Amino acid sequence: MIGLIFGETDFPKQILKKIKRKKKYLIIDLTKNKNFKKDRNSHSVSLGQFGKIINILIENKCRKVLFAGKVKKPQFTKLRLDLKGVYYMPRIIKKSKIGDAAILKEIINILKYERIKTISSLAFNPELSLKKGNYSRIKPNKEDKIDINKAIQTLNRLGKYSFSQGTIVRKKKIIAIEGSDGTHAMLKKCKNKRLKNQGVLVKFPKKEQDLRIDLPTVGLKTLRQCKLAGLKGIVLKDKKNVFLERKKCINFANKNKMFIIVK
Repeated sequence: MIGLIFGETDFPKQILKKIKRKKKYLIIDLTKNKNFKKDRNSHSVSLGQFGKIINILIENKCRKVLFAGKVKKPQFTKLRLDLKGVYYMPRIIKKSKIGDAAILKEIINILKYERIKTISSLAFNPELSLKKGNYSRIKPNKEDKIDINKAIQTLNRLGKYSFSQGTIVRKKKIIAIEGSDGTHAMLKKCKNKRLKNQGVLVKFPKKEQDLRIDLPTVGLKTLRQCKLAGLKGIVLKDKKNVFLERKKCINFANKNKMFIIVK
């Protein structure tokens, strides 16, 4: 039995489709609208109910868990805590001052203390991670490569204390850096009808991020928002990404003369 701790995005649905055919599972549903309530193996739990989450896992003999999907960072003061939530929450709040990666690491440590092992979110779906290469007909030109390098350098400088997995660079200028509200919120703010095929979005894992969870995830929605922001392409890190709807994304990129690069 494996525990599936699911948040938003389509990534959890892809995992569930694969696991249903292979393994017994239970779902800890952390989505806002309880997206998995129709599944008889699903348990709807709030973020502050650490005791309930751990008890569900242990009672069902789940000694391994897999995280997938985005869970919005809550306002800690508004969480309804159970006893273990009260016990563990100060540690998580302390780590929240460092960044998202630190919060996730602390949650993994808490589960480890409870003898529950966290495995890679791609353990059952390795095909969802792209390897090094160019996945579209269009390739970056000299100017694009300068923007790509600038974006990578920017993310590297942000370091392990950052919330950011992404940045946008256009004509050597940093246009946006992803905040705690995520990539799609950043791209929405950059929407620009006047520009076309200028600039790049680079999405890399945070420095010192635990790669078992919260890998940079992109899909067709990301590509569409890149187009609306007037961008020419997207760049991901080799085997450190989750790439959803691959065929649709590649077709969209080719149709709109955009590139998809994995470095």
